[in-house]
Amino acid sequence: MRAVAEADRGKVYRLGRPYEAKMPLFGARKFSLRIPGTPTGGPFGANRIIWHDEFLATEIGQVGTQFDGLGHIGVMIGGPGDKDRMRFYNGFTETEVGDAYGLKKLGTEKLYPIVARGVLLDIAAVRGVEMMEAGDEITMADVKAALERQGMADFAFEEGDGVFFHTGWGKLWNVDNDKFNSGAPGIGMEVARWLTDEVEAGVVGADTWPTEVVPNPDPACAFCVHQHLMPRHGLVNQENMYLDELVADRVWTFMYVYSPVPIVGATGSIGAPVAID
Repeated sequence: MRAVAEADRGKVYRLGRPYEAKMPLFGARKFSLRIPGTPTGGPFGANRIIWHDEFLATEIGQVGTQFDGLGHIGVMIGGPGDKDRMRFYNGFTETEVGDAYGLKKLGTEKLYPIVARGVLLDIAAVRGVEMMEAGDEITMADVKAALERQGMADFAFEEGDGVFFHTGWGKLWNVDNDKFNSGAPGIGMEVARWLTDEVEAGVVGADTWPTEVVPNPDPACAFCVHQHLMPRHGLVNQENMYLDELVADRVWTFMYVYSPVPIVGATGSIGAPVAID
């Protein structure tokens, strides 16, 4: 109901990016769409109908505007190869979760549609730049400065809010994919702890591929923000968001709507989140 109250103008914003083979992809991930025959089928019937289908080969939950589910990230607390000592959200072990044909626990089919009050923090503006740089960590000082700049110094976050960070890194999307993939500005452990312990946020996201800062200023931290958010606190993460139009219109609070694709056993989800102002 808090989210619905934000949608008083009725303007809808797309927060997702188009999916295509040339988009930035982490590591060796691929996005390959094929139309098997043109047309794929027909003609059929007296009306001679014809149609197109598509075949898609990709890491369906981990490309483009992607949503990290709770089976995506874990922590190894035992020796190498000891699956009983690899832990995921709710204490599930790799032995309980892992399977070559889809996760046995924590698949995206377990997630519900999300309707939340979204709060956007324009950190790039606080830094006085159009785009932050890889390795720039968003601090609590940045968060407070963004709120003050946006006329929200006394804003009261509430449990379940969605908190999203604009860094300007999305300007590299399909412009300089090598740089985009080389690292990212983002939140570190200070802000991550604030999100989980004080805000008790329901979802977090950014216009970068990890949401968290890469490389982390702490060389011992390899995606430790991911580990803090998901396996430890069940806080889901939406990456590669398109936030520029919200920033241009100075829309800082809105109704955020996203329904993860319920693929049984998947680690995450593609999809098209929206903001309604």
